[in-house]
Amino acid sequence: MTPKPFMGGLKIPHYKSFTEHASITVIPAPEQLVIPLRQHIGAPCNSLVKVGDAVTTGQKIGDSDAFVSAPVHASLSGRVTAVEMRPSHSGQDVPSVVIDVDDAQQPWCPSAPETRDLTKDGIIAAVKEAGIVGMGGAGFPTAVKLQPPADKPVDTVLLNGCECEPYLTCDHRVMVEMPEQILKGAAYIRQALGAETVLICVEDNKPDAVEALRQRNTDQSTRIVTVPTKYPQGAEKQLIKAVLGREVPPQLLPFAVGVVVQNVGTAVAVCEAVDQGKPLVERVVTVTGDNIADPKNLRVPVGTLLSHVIEQCGGLIKTPAKVIVGGPMTGVAQKSLSVPVTKAVTGITVLNPATAVTNGEYTHCVRCGRCVDGCPMLLYPNQISVFCEANLVERARQWNTMDCIECGICAYVCPSNRPIIRFVQDMKPRIQAAQRP
Repeated sequence: MTPKPFMGGLKIPHYKSFTEHASITVIPAPEQLVIPLRQHIGAPCNSLVKVGDAVTTGQKIGDSDAFVSAPVHASLSGRVTAVEMRPSHSGQDVPSVVIDVDDAQQPWCPSAPETRDLTKDGIIAAVKEAGIVGMGGAGFPTAVKLQPPADKPVDTVLLNGCECEPYLTCDHRVMVEMPEQILKGAAYIRQALGAETVLICVEDNKPDAVEALRQRNTDQSTRIVTVPTKYPQGAEKQLIKAVLGREVPPQLLPFAVGVVVQNVGTAVAVCEAVDQGKPLVERVVTVTGDNIADPKNLRVPVGTLLSHVIEQCGGLIKTPAKVIVGGPMTGVAQKSLSVPVTKAVTGITVLNPATAVTNGEYTHCVRCGRCVDGCPMLLYPNQISVFCEANLVERARQWNTMDCIECGICAYVCPSNRPIIRFVQDMKPRIQAAQRP
């Protein structure tokens, strides 16, 4: 199998050297957790606890009856001190459970292996109960992905290990250090979907990850595929096109072409949920950038504040120009370090003024076409940005603004410094509102 490059995209500096060889380490427990009741695409959870309640590690503290949702759990034991609106890394205030952490932590106790239900329904139930969501950053509930429509059977699972975002290396280290769990989780995902094949896709700048997976793979239904290093290779539609030659139609999901894409970290979480009954209460986070004293890959309890995580890496070297949750292309710049790590936080990137690019002043589009050449969705970001800026909702819809995957290439290459992604993000809710009956 020889993957072919997708159209558009860009070769950009990786900046992976800060942490690509940094083994995953566990951080000390924080004094307090702030656990948002919405950490996923879909309906938020309702709190199952109240102020004064004692909670234990892995206890479910939020849930919803909605199909597209995922429960949340206490990541450490302690006592609930508030159930209130708190800031999140998205920039919005969201309902959250605040827990003062016990000094003496009791480890999470796995269920006995003989209680496992390895049927299709049993795997899906375990994944749903564990609150697993896509851990590549999107946060889509995994149990929903494991239940495609009856008229859209899935024949292939792509496990996404590309990690094309600059600076981030959490998936890389998971592949190097936890290949057995990835392969086992992949088998459970394939079984739940009734798929024939699993392809684990890794960019060719991670040869140690490719080797670790190949050495431990004994399943003839699973293959390790090396793909060219190119941004945004890890985007679902681009990965499917490059590896399988299938095109997902506009506005449709990979189900439409018989494919489901899952992150390698999600596969580890599925393995732990099925084998141990373990809920998703922690994740690997890359803490990196030229303004971090000691960049690391850390295993972080969900709900830990950014300030505590950064402290475990020696703190900041000097006043940062930007603190970004995620990477510099698709991440969200923060105003405060008092926001929590959630299930979908892949990294914390801290940049000094010499490295960080700030929007600042921007000018009119000069029609250079660089954004058009780079757009992996084959859109016209130059024209779309003009319609969005002028609030021409119908024209923006006609030019397929909703198909934008917000990869950031257009803003990265724009000589006029136009905040094209911000324009698009502001416009999408307006288009959706206009389309409602």
